[in-house]
Amino acid sequence: MAKGPNAFRTISEAAEELGVPQHVLRFWETKFSFIRPMKRAGGRRFYRPQDVAVLNGVRTLLHSEGLTIKGVQKLHRDHGLAQVIAAGLGSNGSAKLAADIDYGALDQGARRLEGEARERLAFMLRDLTEVKSRLDGLLSR
Repeated sequence: MAKGPNAFRTISEAAEELGVPQHVLRFWETKFSFIRPMKRAGGRRFYRPQDVAVLNGVRTLLHSEGLTIKGVQKLHRDHGLAQVIAAGLGSNGSAKLAADIDYGALDQGARRLEGEARERLAFMLRDLTEVKSRLDGLLSR
């Protein structure tokens, strides 16, 4: 039974989909800080669809475009993750997509969203801590 397009992939499924050995994906994780699959207990990796898109971009840049590891790192540093993903989309319109995206704004938006998400989580944690204190007080009576 085939997985849906939004299903998580194991390292073997991601490697097969990308046409690279599993050890290459593990190696790329050490060289590219932006490759961060979800890891379960025991260290088993699960790749989200966006992780596979990033890996496809890295594969395209390294194998098809001829960039070096340092070249891909610089591209990511200068233009952000969207440029790496766009490279993996191929020639079927990705050049126009890449030209139309304001990567600086995209990266700033992502950082802002991360900051807002962090603030929301901190607020929820304070609320939960307060609720726990109240429950502890009620249970100790």
